[in-house]
Amino acid sequence: MIPRPHSLAELAIRAASATAFEYELADFLHEFAGCRDAAMLAESPPLLRDRLPLGAVYDAYLAATSVFLSASIGADAPRWTRQPERILRQPWFANPGRHMRALLLVESPAAFRERNLFVSANALSVA
Repeated sequence: MIPRPHSLAELAIRAASATAFEYELADFLHEFAGCRDAAMLAESPPLLRDRLPLGAVYDAYLAATSVFLSASIGADAPRWTRQPERILRQPWFANPGRHMRALLLVESPAAFRERNLFVSANALSVA
């Protein structure tokens, strides 16, 4: 059995080496739920923008995840989350359907909206 990633940086490294980002993120969220340790969010993940087709989206998603989870445990977000490379230039919607865009615009947590990512309110749910 492959162990779950213990940091966002480890998640990015594993996702860049052929495993699916979504699965690695889900594993990380399960691990974080058990530990709730700010150290898991602190290290800057390597940028994925030049490695994967959706790499720029994943770079922003990792930053938004770190900011969101930091707030959930009462910690300050790491400095790396504010890098310009972690903010999309164009909006990205988790569901490209026109009818879902309005819902995602409303539901998306602030940490995601600030990075031009529009996701459901439960995007980081582990249940």
